[in-house]
Amino acid sequence: MNDFSYGSVMALYLKLPEAIDQHSLNRRRWDELLESGEMGLYETQRVETDRYGHLVLSPWAIARHGIYQSEAVGLLTKLMGVGRTITECPVSTSDGVKLVDAAWMSRERFEPMREFKVFEMAPEICIEVLSPSSTRAEMEEKRDLYFEIGCLEFWTVSATGKMRFFGSQNGEVPASVLCPEFPVELEA
Repeated sequence: MNDFSYGSVMALYLKLPEAIDQHSLNRRRWDELLESGEMGLYETQRVETDRYGHLVLSPWAIARHGIYQSEAVGLLTKLMGVGRTITECPVSTSDGVKLVDAAWMSRERFEPMREFKVFEMAPEICIEVLSPSSTRAEMEEKRDLYFEIGCLEFWTVSATGKMRFFGSQNGEVPASVLCPEFPVELEA
């Protein structure tokens, strides 16, 4: 006979969601996807995960999306100086692994995570380039997820290049506080 009664098993089961370390789950699943080569099966789609480790696939974006990503990264590199700019930056959130379109991370934040395959702390600046299928609710959810793990500013780039800036403490603002020289509109 084992040491577990039905009641103790049920009590353990009911505590499982609290006991799960989401970052550990995300890391294990991301490692599994990278090591198995499964990511290569979806070369025409962008791969993220949900909080359970299930794949969330979306088609790769149109050319303008990449142009805005490159433009944002180039400007951040020029205007922010020391730090790291990153595209398709994998971050571990309470809703799985998400890919930030473009980001800037200080060296102080980056160094302890240098060898990570997925970052457990968001870059200070996270930028999402909107695609035709992007919804307001989706962007608000991503903004909240990134703020939850340390993002200080969340920016969006519209299909026409118009920028919107959000601070973790003060909602939408007319310009970036961390990078005040960043333009309010990008050129395609």
